[in-house]
Amino acid sequence: MFSFKRNSFSIFKKMKSLKRKFLQGTFLNFPKRASIISLMKKTAINLTDGPILRSIITFAIPIVISNIFQQLYNTADIMIVGRFLGQDALAAVGATAAIFELIVGFALGVGNGMGVIIARYYGANNHRLLKRAVSATIVIGAVLSLLVALGGTFGMYPLLEFLGTPASIIDQSYAYISIIVLGIAVTFAYNLCAGLLRAVGDSQAALYFLIFSAVVNIFLDILLITTFNMGVEAAAIATIIAQGISAVLCFIYIKKRASFLIPAKSDFVRDDELYLDLISQGLAMGLMSSIVSLGSVMLQSSINALGPVIISAQTSARRIFAFSTLPFAAIAAAMTTFTSQNFGANKVHRIAKGIRQGSLLAFGWAILVCIILFFASPFLNELVSGSSDPLLLDNAALYNRIGSLFYVPLALLLILRNSLQGLGQKVTPLVSSFIELAGKVLFVVFVIPQAGYLGVIFAEPIIWCLMAIYLSYAFLRHPLIKEVRHEIF
Repeated sequence: MFSFKRNSFSIFKKMKSLKRKFLQGTFLNFPKRASIISLMKKTAINLTDGPILRSIITFAIPIVISNIFQQLYNTADIMIVGRFLGQDALAAVGATAAIFELIVGFALGVGNGMGVIIARYYGANNHRLLKRAVSATIVIGAVLSLLVALGGTFGMYPLLEFLGTPASIIDQSYAYISIIVLGIAVTFAYNLCAGLLRAVGDSQAALYFLIFSAVVNIFLDILLITTFNMGVEAAAIATIIAQGISAVLCFIYIKKRASFLIPAKSDFVRDDELYLDLISQGLAMGLMSSIVSLGSVMLQSSINALGPVIISAQTSARRIFAFSTLPFAAIAAAMTTFTSQNFGANKVHRIAKGIRQGSLLAFGWAILVCIILFFASPFLNELVSGSSDPLLLDNAALYNRIGSLFYVPLALLLILRNSLQGLGQKVTPLVSSFIELAGKVLFVVFVIPQAGYLGVIFAEPIIWCLMAIYLSYAFLRHPLIKEVRHEIF
């Protein structure tokens, strides 16, 4: 341990020396270096020092905005398809919503999971292992992209049949989701690049490119659907092209402004321990997201059995749910990086204070959005769905109003799960995801056949409450947290 710290300190001193030489213009006659360092100072946040709440908010806000535009990809597809192609086409895209969330959730989870390891090396100022971790992340991401694309290509239509997708819309559903699956490498690429930047405290840079590409997605949706008459396939093609643009722009930024993240050829070495650490952490978070989404896929089978109107209502309501809970996801993502960096810097007391302040921030939003959704749900669902069908709007609003009453335990669940991951815990968050999956399966088998749509509405809120209790217990029993848990309450 002493040798590791000594080496890290030596590397850190060398990096500081190089930085000083860059700024003085004595290392290389390249005037842009100073501006590059200055820009990184403006966009990157050191979460191991300074006011905790301000750091969390400053780090989380770009993630919120980024997640909004990430959601706009699928939401724009839904809104434009519903308006220009009709309710059956809307239901076709909606029937794949849970699968879409599963794919994106897996990619995002893997990116964030491997980012935890990178953030730890960054917090410890170990730049040698930092670059090796990045190189390993690239290799792992490429392999996973190939495996997911191959699996999805051969298994997607049988999956839609298994989920009970109505015969009238199954071909359109397959046309949409099969293109999304084939383009999974693009989704992986962006989320890995964004995960790298967040790991070193830069949550702003990826946002700018995502905003641009979201606008491109909307433009392409309208162009391909209205001008080229391509049907639901157009929405999927537009999504992949737009995400590809954000991935390319994000990589260019890293290469020019955060070049210390770019590994050299010599960094692509076989390091079994490092690969195992990255794969276990990345897959743990990726599988965690996927398992939760898999439960949603199981719920989708029950929703599909209720007919196109309920499918459309659920599609609209889930979009509003996704947007209204974005701050929870952003604060949770911030807590992952916050705990990981401070864990690497051995600042346990700061972790405890950060958990407390981050939780209170999330609870405040939960209460506010609950009030908003109680009054505004019908209007918001009409805006998203493009429908004036009273049955559709009433069912969608009911889902949002009841679900929002349970946003506080949902916020606590997300924050604690991500904080445990930041502390290097892999098993507990994964176990909680399996329990969530089991709970949703039980609802699908025993509750929803009797309770109908109300069973669908209450399934997730009840599970959120149970998981919040379980993760609170696991977090407070963590060896590092035991000694500082009095600072949380």
